[in-house]
Parts: sequence; C-alpha cells; structure tokens
Amino acid sequence: MIAASPLACQRRHFEIPEDVSYLDAAAWSPLPQVVREAGEAGIRAKSRPWAHPRSDFAHQTERARTAAAALIGATADDIAIVGSVSHAMATVALNLAPPPGGRILRVADEFPSLCFAFDRLAAQRELTVETVDRPGDGDWTAAILAAIARPGAPPLAVATLTPSHWTDGTAIDLDRIAPAVRAVGAVLVIDATQAVGAMPVDVSRWKPDFLTFPTYKWALGPYGLAFLYAAPHRQDGRPLEENVGNTPPPKGARRYDRGELRDPVALPMAAAGLELIAQWGVAAISDRLAHLTEHLARGCERLGLEVPACALRVPHVLGVRCPGGLPHDLIASLAARQVHASERAGALRLSPHVWADEGDVDRCLAVLGDLLTERRL
Repeated sequence: MIAASPLACQRRHFEIPEDVSYLDAAAWSPLPQVVREAGEAGIRAKSRPWAHPRSDFAHQTERARTAAAALIGATADDIAIVGSVSHAMATVALNLAPPPGGRILRVADEFPSLCFAFDRLAAQRELTVETVDRPGDGDWTAAILAAIARPGAPPLAVATLTPSHWTDGTAIDLDRIAPAVRAVGAVLVIDATQAVGAMPVDVSRWKPDFLTFPTYKWALGPYGLAFLYAAPHRQDGRPLEENVGNTPPPKGARRYDRGELRDPVALPMAAAGLELIAQWGVAAISDRLAHLTEHLARGCERLGLEVPACALRVPHVLGVRCPGGLPHDLIASLAARQVHASERAGALRLSPHVWADEGDVDRCLAVLGDLLTERRL
C-alpha cells in the first residue's frame, strides 16, 4: 500500500485537459493560471506604457527576489536576478581564481550549462577537470565522496554539483558531500535547477559559495529568468555585465543583476509561481511527488523496467531503463497517446508535479505497457 500525500492534486490551478498526462516537469512546466494572468497583466502594461510608469514595476523586482530567497533559506540581499543558469555560471566562473594545479570536480553526463564556463576556467587557470563516472550501483554520493578523498589526486579547487543527476533523478546527497567539499577548502557551486520548488533546499545547510536555479521548471515560472545565490563572502565580485542597475555596484548579490532588470512580464510571473509554491509548502510538494513517483516505480518494475532503488533517487524524478535500451520512438509514441515524458541519456525520465494525480500515473503505465508489449511481438 502506497501512503497517500497530505497535499491534494492541484490540477485546478492549471489548464491541463483531463486526458493529458503531463509527466515532464523536469523539462519545463505548464504555467499555473495565476502565473499566466500575471504575465498577461504585464503585457497589457507594456502595451500602454503611458498608463503604467516604469517606476510601478520596481517593487516586482524585489518581490521576485524575496520569493526566490525564501525558497532556499536566503535573504533578498543574497540573490541576483540573471537571465539563465548559464548566465549565472559564467558570472560564477568570472569570480573564481583558484591557483594552478588544482582540479574541478563534476559528474559524468552533466548538463552543459554547468560545464562550459568551468571548462574555460580550467584552461585559463591550468586546472584539471575530473569527471566522476556513473557508478554501477547507482550511488553517486559514495562515488563523489571517494573522488574528493582520492589519494594522490590534485587538490580540489571547485566542485560543481547538483542535488540529483538531471538525466534520471538519481540522488546526489549534498548533506553528505557539501561538508567534504568545504573540509578541503574547495569552492562549492550548486546548480539547483532540478530541485528548487520540488524538494527542500537550504543554503544554510549546504553552505555553497554559489547556487542557481531557473524558474521555468519546478518553480512554475517563465522562460528566460533565473536566480543566483551568492554567499556573503562572495558578494564583492564582478558582474558579467555592467548596467545602470549595478554600476556603481550595490551592496550584496544585487551587483550581479542582469541588465533590463525591471521586466514587467517575467518578474511578476516568477513571483506568482514562487509564492504559489510557498503557499503549498515545499515539504508537502515533495511528499506528494514522492507518492506519485513511487506509484510509477512499482508499476514500471511490474513492466520489467529497471528502476533505481528508492534510497538512490530524489522524490520527484524517476528515470527508468529498458533492458536492451528504450525503443527509439518511445517518447513520440507516448505523446501520441497524450502521455508526455522525456528520454535523457538512455532513461525514460518521468517527472510529475502537483497537477498530476494517480489517474495520470495509471494512464502512463497502461500506455507504456501497451507500447512495450507491441515492441516485443
């Protein structure tokens, strides 16, 4: 018996037809109605600028900044508003100067936005990039800890990590890894794209130098907007771009803010989504998604698919594999039957959010079973 979640399905806040099973929040989320309405209000204001002075939108900047900070246990002064995770990572790399001879640590098959800027940093500072191979037993945490402590390895300069592997939701336990990174004096950079809004994130617990996340996935917001947390001792650096908002540099992480900051569309949308998540509670969201992914996991096991152990995956993303590999047209075939998911690095990635219910899960499992049976005939 799978325990029920105390948070009910929130489908009423979205415009998702009953016959659509959208299990692809890890790619990008549908907008809640309140978020869409916030964007439409911003578009109307931009359409009639004489009736909406630009000064009216200054408070939206701080509203979004404050809501982002609250979800990760930070203060508004610790948060910069940037255009994307890649923008954030370029800013971070610009402000690091590790001595030559060290190493930058990351996991195999990492998302490119977490790689490019640090590949350039490695070349500039004569560092080695060390990639932790995917562990055969699925235990990324043990593999990363072993890499940090590897005898004879160059000193660890920077660790660029995430709370889970983006391709399949296998867990990377930063509660255990972050202290090990700090113990050797290395910089900890966290891409929390696949975490904020779906599982508890607390910078006071992990103590990263920098942490970033966008709004278009689990945070239920628009595309083209992200937030960058900078620890207090990292708030005196150089912005990636100089603009009238950050020159001369303000105090705190605001110095890293992007240009054209007072967006009348994206910022109110982001704030509305973040505030909705806060209203539901991240812990309650995480519990609900764990309930749904466990239902999916058990059903996938019955279909003969390979499922990571519960202890080795995060609550909200389930990556399953098929012996011999997934059928090449599986994602398109699922979509044709109104089940929406992704394939990443050979895994079928299933990622429900609060709009999903047991009916969506059962429909997914039924369609998946039919398609796999057809391939075996």
